[in-house]
Amino acid sequence: MTNDLSVSPDRMNLVRAAAACTIGAIVIAALYFGRPLLMPFALAIVLAFALAPLDGFLRKWGLPRAVSVAATVLIGISVICGLGALIGVQVGRLAEDLPHYQANLTSKIESVRGAAGGNSVVEGASALFQNLNNTTLRETASALHAPLPNVSTSKKNPAPIPVEIRPPELTPFEVVESVADPLLNPLATLAIAIVFVVFILLQKEDLRSRFISLAGVRDLQRTSAAIDDGAQRLSRYLLLQTAVNVCVGTIIAIGLWLIGVPNPALWGLVAAILRFVPYVGVPVAATVPLALALAVDSGWTMVMLTAALYVTTEGIVGQVVEPWLYGRHMGLSPIAVVLSAAFWAWVWGPVGLLLSTPLTMCVVVLGRHVEHLSFLAVLLGNRPVLSPEENFYLRMLSGNPDEAARYAEIFLKERSLTNYFDEVAIKGLALAQLDINRGALNAEARATILMTVEGLLENLAEYHDPMATPFDSHGPGQGLPARATTAENTSVLCVAGRGPLDQAAAALLKCLLERQGIGTSVVPAEDASKLNVHSIDAGEIRTVCLSYLHPSDPTDARFLARRLRKQIPAVPFIAGFWSLTDNDSKSLDWVSEIGCDAAASNLASAVDLIGSISRERRTAPPLHPSLEVVGLRGVAEPLE
Repeated sequence: MTNDLSVSPDRMNLVRAAAACTIGAIVIAALYFGRPLLMPFALAIVLAFALAPLDGFLRKWGLPRAVSVAATVLIGISVICGLGALIGVQVGRLAEDLPHYQANLTSKIESVRGAAGGNSVVEGASALFQNLNNTTLRETASALHAPLPNVSTSKKNPAPIPVEIRPPELTPFEVVESVADPLLNPLATLAIAIVFVVFILLQKEDLRSRFISLAGVRDLQRTSAAIDDGAQRLSRYLLLQTAVNVCVGTIIAIGLWLIGVPNPALWGLVAAILRFVPYVGVPVAATVPLALALAVDSGWTMVMLTAALYVTTEGIVGQVVEPWLYGRHMGLSPIAVVLSAAFWAWVWGPVGLLLSTPLTMCVVVLGRHVEHLSFLAVLLGNRPVLSPEENFYLRMLSGNPDEAARYAEIFLKERSLTNYFDEVAIKGLALAQLDINRGALNAEARATILMTVEGLLENLAEYHDPMATPFDSHGPGQGLPARATTAENTSVLCVAGRGPLDQAAAALLKCLLERQGIGTSVVPAEDASKLNVHSIDAGEIRTVCLSYLHPSDPTDARFLARRLRKQIPAVPFIAGFWSLTDNDSKSLDWVSEIGCDAAASNLASAVDLIGSISRERRTAPPLHPSLEVVGLRGVAEPLE
């Protein structure tokens, strides 16, 4: 009796998923409950990266490390305090001028009331809420004045005594505490962060070495690359974001000055600072200028111009400039930015919202360099999740030739049509063939793929390939239009080896050959069967090409070639095995068993070979041909 200790793959996957969920829950709980320490540390890391260029600049002057770090931190604190003082002074001056705008605000409120008074919807809603309020007040009053039940028939209840609750007067210490308490927590976080910044800048190289040692010294190159990648991306993001925010603040200040809003420089500075907070920073920065425009102007023009200034500026910068400027440097997808902002705001509040993008960027870098965390790079990164051939296969399965053509046009901006067919379309069809081999693709799906490929070719029919070099009697030309064909009759017969996918590959070859001026026709596998092969007209055929995506053995191709040779004798036969690779030695061993005159492993090689045959006007193969395989190593190699 033996005990089977093996574990099924499904059970192992379930255990791994449960372990991953448990670890994720522990990490999130640690982030939430450890925020008094982790939040200042994360803020210190971001500030250290922001101040590192200044520290390096001071070090180049020959200052000692301690002096340069102290000077860098003091300059940073001075800038922060100076900006805070400037904003405070400007806000104080603004508060002194607010009483002058009371008349405009009163007139606008009256105008709004007048506009609402003439609106039947507003009046009806107001009357409804007023009636509900009166009903509630009457019920409350009747409950308060209702007579209490008699406890004794001999005694009369005394009248209720009115009670008034007054808060106790605060002592000077309590007044100071009520004002300072909301500020203590942010100030304590900032103070701890500054201490961390000092130590990070002083021990930068030592901390890097310790992190590498902690991650593992067995793969120093990968760990070092991950640290350098994260540091470069974070520094570049902070630098570019600061530059963009300064430009946006300048534009806002100039625009508000032209509009006539008071203190335009102040609101430009506030907009530049708050833009570091994603999504909510700009709306918050626009609140006070909009209120000021409402109070200063007797009409509504200033308010509308101010709102248009903020909306237009943020729309252009956020949707056009920033994606173009540093979208690729961040390495984050748009949905990742949104989700990270929501997550970090929930975990760490406003500070988490401020740090959401840099922290998520570090997480993505970690996922790109750590194999077990690669799912983070897939979920949050901006790299394409599917390869071009996988994307092509997905479009084929969905039966969407228009979408496939759109992706093809993107590829064709940099590469030729032949490259697209060989590197994307054939590889995508090979993925489908693998699914057929394992029984995961039914007949209906195969027919859908064939029809979608034909639709794709129809969509690309008018595409002019500038890299095409058509064959003629004088050699390669300068390129033909999409539908140009110099052959009046069919000279090449492409025969699908087994089914719709091989027929789809043959249709791709036909498209390339006809662009070279070579007349071509495609024969489905059913028409080349033993019962139907006699119906093939061999009159104008000069070359026969067998199309196979992934033959499992040479038997099928050998029998197909024999049947066709009896029907179409004295013409060259080419075997197209579109999934052969350099190291596919098993396939190379039985290529010679098929009985063809040549074999090609990609469409480009097949087009070159057929073009050579067409130029030489060969009418019959040699009696004992030496087979050659074209495309496996870039040249034709004879097979003994």
